[in-house]
Amino acid sequence: MKYVKNILILLLFVNVVQGCKYYSFTGADIDYSKTKTFQVSYFQNNAPIVEPGIARDFTQELQDLLLNQTSLDLVNNNGDLVYEGEITQYYIAPITATSQSTAAQNRLTISVNVRFYNTQNEDKDFEQRFSFYYDYPGGTQLTGSRLDDAVAVIFERITQDIFNKSLANW
Repeated sequence: MKYVKNILILLLFVNVVQGCKYYSFTGADIDYSKTKTFQVSYFQNNAPIVEPGIARDFTQELQDLLLNQTSLDLVNNNGDLVYEGEITQYYIAPITATSQSTAAQNRLTISVNVRFYNTQNEDKDFEQRFSFYYDYPGGTQLTGSRLDDAVAVIFERITQDIFNKSLANW
């Protein structure tokens, strides 16, 4: 009886492990038998206000997210999944005012237009604009490490939204 119980537990364990073959803890819906690589083309900064370095930072952030949350290999061209686009907006605007007609709070907004191509399943191709913002006190200058932190928060959200739209089956 104990022998039969151990066999049943072993079979149950094997079944559960095999069932995880198609499950991803990141939510990615990728058929790894067909899709092996991805490509992230350089995202040009076409915003009216150009902040130096953010195009490179965004491109690297998207590449890092895909490398960390999938088992796909990064390639320079002919990827099974292709991400391309441009940064279309970078602006700071006041969102609340004080009684002295100065900004009590400002908002940095960055928008990115993304074109996604899935060479294995063209039904999943899309072009979409992704945007996010960072609010900060009006008396504060957004420079140096404060700017870097704000851009990092925005890019983390935008890249996760791109990942969810392109690869997650929610």
